[in-house]
Order: sequence, then C-alpha cells, then structure tokens
Amino acid sequence: MKKILIFLVLTFSLVVLLSCNGKTPAPGTKARVGTWKTAQTIQPFLYEKYLADQYQVEVLPFTNPGDQKAALLAGSLDMCGSTVALALTAASKGEPVVAVCGLCNKCSALVVRKDSEIHKPSDLKGKKIAYVPGTMHHVLLLEVLRRAGLDPEKDVHLTRVDFFDMGQALSQGAVDAFLSGEPYPSLAVVNGYGRILAYPYYGEDIGTINAVMITTRDKIKNNRRLIQQLVNAHAMATEQLKSHPEEWLNLASRFGTDRKVLDIAVGNMELAWDLNKEYVQRAKNLAKRMNELGMISQMPDVDALFDLSFVEEARKNMGK
Repeated sequence: MKKILIFLVLTFSLVVLLSCNGKTPAPGTKARVGTWKTAQTIQPFLYEKYLADQYQVEVLPFTNPGDQKAALLAGSLDMCGSTVALALTAASKGEPVVAVCGLCNKCSALVVRKDSEIHKPSDLKGKKIAYVPGTMHHVLLLEVLRRAGLDPEKDVHLTRVDFFDMGQALSQGAVDAFLSGEPYPSLAVVNGYGRILAYPYYGEDIGTINAVMITTRDKIKNNRRLIQQLVNAHAMATEQLKSHPEEWLNLASRFGTDRKVLDIAVGNMELAWDLNKEYVQRAKNLAKRMNELGMISQMPDVDALFDLSFVEEARKNMGK
C-alpha cells in the first residue's frame, strides 16, 4: 500500500512539472485565433514568437470575416479578425463583440480594365461594377459613387461577384470595374488586364480604417489576461513587420501570392495594432454612413464596441 501511495505521489508531481514546463497548457493559457491568409492580416501567425512562455496559440485561417465572427460567438475562437464594417454591423444587432486592437488599414482599390475609357469615377455612369454587399469595400464603393454624383441604384449596375472571381469577371468583360481588397487589385495590374482607377480613402471622414481584432465580452470578463497577452503579441509582431518590410513580404508570399504582386500592393497596405479616440470617431462616421445607406438598421454603441485599455497596456509593455 505504501509503495502504491508513493507511486501516486510521484505520478502527480510529474504531471505538475510537465504542466509548468508548458507540455500541458494550464487552463486559460491556450488561445485560438482566427485571421485571413493575406499580407495585411498576417500578424497572428507570429504571435507565438512574442507570447510569454506559459501561453500558447493556435492560428486558424479563414476566407472571410463573417465565418470568423461566427466561430468567435460560438466559443471556438478567443480572438479573430474583422472588418470595421462587420464589427459595426454585429454591434448594431446587439452581438457582444469588442474591438481590442487594430489589424490593418487601407488595402482597397477601385479597378477597371486596362484598355477601358474610364479615367475618373464619374465615367462609371452606365457601367457594371462588381461588389460584395455588406463589406467595407461596399461602403467605399458607394462613397466613390456619391462623390462622383452617381446614384448607385440608377446610374450604375452593381453586380454581386465574389472577391475571388472579380479578376476573371473583369478580364472577360463581364464587368467594367470592381472594388476589392488587396491582393486582387494588384494582381489585375500584374496580369495585365487591370488598371487602378482610385484608392477610395477620404481623410476627413472615414479615412483609411479597415480591420480590427475582436473578442467577446465574456472572454474579457473570464480571461482578460489571455486577451492582453494576445494584444501585446499582436502589437510586437506588427512593429517587427513594419520595421522589416522584406521579412513581411517574404512571409506573406508563402500564402501563395506572387512577390511581384505584393511589391505593387505594399504601398496600399498598412499593418496596424494601435487604436485611439480619432480611430473611434472614424468608426462612428462609418457607422453613420452605413445607417444612411441602409446597411444597418440602427446605430450601434460605437464607444462600447471599442475597448482601448488593451492597446494602452500594450503601449506600456513596449515602452511607448
């Protein structure tokens, strides 16, 4: 009996030691993070390098932000990427999402065929334009048309086309233009069938905001330390890649996008992590436009959507 007792004590001690050495993650130290496999959303793939020793992360790639958000709300993810437009839509529906740090800015472009006679946005009158409803690019397209004096319901033909198919639709003449995110605009240029008509950013209103990292209120309440560790890692990964662009683009090319495409796209991509009151105000401007356009039925509480405390702590962690 005494030998059995000693064996059990030694076995328990071994399990504890393995846990402390990171072999078996302690509760609340293993994270699951969602993102896209694109150059502008690459940071989560570098988190492991910057996390404290007791934390681990599993990065799951998605093809669209809606699926990421659904997985987050279902409890399958601890944090994930989201366009600001999608986060605002979720908040307007009362979904408990919280933006805790930035992800990327810019990354959008309005593209026409290379041989097209369209040289300014007003030339789009009567043309067929590919778009994906409810996205950040949809908002920007409607803003481009509004500023060009074009009615999206009367003056142009908006055609729903998946982002992956826009290039083919343009090259085959099925559409006259598309507004999409990188790398598709730059891919159209490299492959010789497309030309950038405009980068749809308006500094005095919505600006260049694009995507953020989101979590849920329950995640913050129940495991704030883990979320803070992820934001810290995100900030450090972002700063590393911004200060070493060659490393960034080389890593991004492993996702399958040719380096020549990334070399063109890089001027239209901005990695991000920080959030501030100005960013929140731009998000409010975006929410107002989405409400006016009928993309959301009511205004969300934008101040409640953004929790700036995580980036404030990340600044202290990096001595900024």
